[in-house]
Amino acid sequence: MAAYFIAQYTVNDPDLYAEYSAGAGPTLAAHGAELVAFDAASESIEGTSPGPQTVVIKFENTEKAKAWYNSDDYQAVVGKRLAATEGFSVISQSMNPGG
Repeated sequence: MAAYFIAQYTVNDPDLYAEYSAGAGPTLAAHGAELVAFDAASESIEGTSPGPQTVVIKFENTEKAKAWYNSDDYQAVVGKRLAATEGFSVISQSMNPGG
């Protein structure tokens, strides 16, 4: 079942975030991921979001999403995003009724 890495945040350091983006992009193809959405001005319609930037990346399944996130190549750059932004990220399955 497909799984999605979803991140929403505010970018506080655009230069450091640009370094992250340049390094993170190539890791997606290497892990069979598809960038579904990248919106620097998403609009919250319920609740309080951490920021206007939303990223959605599709993977074949949760295991592949976690393998990408924990891979050496992504871990080499993710610290830049964490330092440059405030927000959150989750991995969500396409259909998971719980249990």
